[in-house]
Amino acid sequence: MKRLTFIGLWCCLCVWCCLPLAAKEYTVKEIPMVHLQNKMRYVSNPDRVLSDHAVAVMDTMLYALEQQTGIQVLAVAVEQIAGGDCFEFAYQLGRTNGVGQKGKDNGLVVLLVTGERCIQFATGYGLEGILPDALCKRIQDRYMLPAFGKGDWDEGMVAGIQAVRQVLADEEGAPTPAEENSDNVLLLVALAFCFAGVPILLWFTIRQRRKCPRCRHYKLRQVSSRTVSRIAGIRTVETVYRCAHCGYIHRVQEQKDDNDLGHRGGGGGPFIGGPFFGGFGGGRGSGGSFGGGSFGGGDFGGGGAGSRF
Repeated sequence: MKRLTFIGLWCCLCVWCCLPLAAKEYTVKEIPMVHLQNKMRYVSNPDRVLSDHAVAVMDTMLYALEQQTGIQVLAVAVEQIAGGDCFEFAYQLGRTNGVGQKGKDNGLVVLLVTGERCIQFATGYGLEGILPDALCKRIQDRYMLPAFGKGDWDEGMVAGIQAVRQVLADEEGAPTPAEENSDNVLLLVALAFCFAGVPILLWFTIRQRRKCPRCRHYKLRQVSSRTVSRIAGIRTVETVYRCAHCGYIHRVQEQKDDNDLGHRGGGGGPFIGGPFFGGFGGGRGSGGSFGGGSFGGGDFGGGGAGSRF
């Protein structure tokens, strides 16, 4: 009997050990503020999602950024958060802890939640002009998501923080929203031309073919077409049109290459009425206006961007 009891307990213990441990779901207040203990630390990594080396690299960059610009950044990497809302969680992290300088509101929160597969930026009021939502999204798409998609949290976070630092420090070569906007504008212009411009131009060209040189009505109708000469593979073709409005007879001659079927000039050109197409050719203070904190008392207004991977 004792042996059976022992075997049963052993089996239960084995099953319990094999069960995956549920990740802790952090609330905003439970996120360790490492900046309180060490003014040179900015990356909170309680679940050790990131390696010590990656954390040290980001801490160094963010400390230098604050010394140079006064901008304060809080970076957090955890496995799970309570509620699962990455935007609200990042916003509340900045708001509750007063990230940024009071009056300047130059704080930024970078939140990585691996369990939710999200990366979220939350910007203080004072950074919304320097780091607009479109640029936050661009940094995530270009520098972070490719690495996160492979499960490389270190590479994605370090690359993203480096890009953010370049923007906020106004360094040469930093990503800009203008690049993204110009790319989008060019794409939209090209698409608009293909789907709207080309059909319009074709319609107008066909209409020009029908314009009578005498009465200016669009009533020309083709009557005949014949080859009047052929020299060294070049054909001269005469096409006769008659205006249904005034009866005017209009003749147009074109030269065509029998080898490539291309046009070689011509008396009237391929279009009646003249050719239409041309070339397209701070200090660590007592918190701010949002209930205290360990940074400088910065204010947040909901700016930033988030991505899933």
